[in-house]
Amino acid sequence: MASMHDARTVSPRSRRLTPGPSGLPRGQVTEIQRSRMLAAASEAVAEVGYARMTIAQVIGRARVSRKTFYDVFTDREDCFLAAFDQAISRARLVATEAYENESSWRDGLRAALAALLTFMDEHPALARLCLVEALAAGDAVLERRAQVLDELAEVVDRGRFERNAARNPAPLTAEGVVGGIVAVLHARLVEDCSEPLSDLLGALMGMIVLPYLGARAASGELSRPLPERRRARRTRRAVRSKDPLDDLNMRLTYRTVRVLSVIGEQPGASNRQIAEDSGIVDQGQISKLLNRLARLTLVENLGEGQERGAANAWHLTARGAQVERATHPR
Repeated sequence: MASMHDARTVSPRSRRLTPGPSGLPRGQVTEIQRSRMLAAASEAVAEVGYARMTIAQVIGRARVSRKTFYDVFTDREDCFLAAFDQAISRARLVATEAYENESSWRDGLRAALAALLTFMDEHPALARLCLVEALAAGDAVLERRAQVLDELAEVVDRGRFERNAARNPAPLTAEGVVGGIVAVLHARLVEDCSEPLSDLLGALMGMIVLPYLGARAASGELSRPLPERRRARRTRRAVRSKDPLDDLNMRLTYRTVRVLSVIGEQPGASNRQIAEDSGIVDQGQISKLLNRLARLTLVENLGEGQERGAANAWHLTARGAQVERATHPR
């Protein structure tokens, strides 16, 4: 069994992503490379902003060639748009699930907004990408951003059909409410405020319900308790400065570190791919290890593995990427 020192100093050997009889299917190679480039673009934007993000930074981080980049993306903006779409898809999934679990418009919106704010607290780089850096991108990104805001406004405007609606607001009300909320969140992200965005839930909900349900309902939102935060969460600034190996609640063996490294190198990899590249023969063992890492929020399955016959697609979470980097300093 390797020691913690061994786990920190082992340098994994990257598997060559070569299509053909002796390698992976060409489509799978392309998807893995695309996932790497999207992750690399998100990291580059988080560090230098969209205005200073370059194709060289993306391909250098993703360990792909410039030709591979242009085989997948038209240009830098096209790559950023794909990263924006990926982040929006993840946020939409979180919000939709929360909204649909409630029986009323008001409770559904509160649950969805709470889920979104928590998502942004846990993924501040993605929040900045969508709410701050997207404004510096080109027309295609701005058009997609406008579509997302229209989608949110449509959900907000369902308030006029509530049984206890107090008034009939103007047609542009929902658009103005969404714009105001986005402006507040943009300001907090630009200021790099240390307080969690989830603390804004009551105030933002007050903005939403006021034109539809009246002042009493808006005041009630301010006094409603915030959802209980998970024990491990701190302010966003504290999370960034915290040693990712603290409170990990598991011993990092060579095998665990190898699995994290493989997922970092091959975002979207299946159980079988991870097992092969990690040297784990027993599929039961790799399933147990991946499930444990998921419970520790180090990895997440973004595939369709829950459906019969469909493959898993494992990715590192933000914390998982921090742990992987801490155990494999480059």
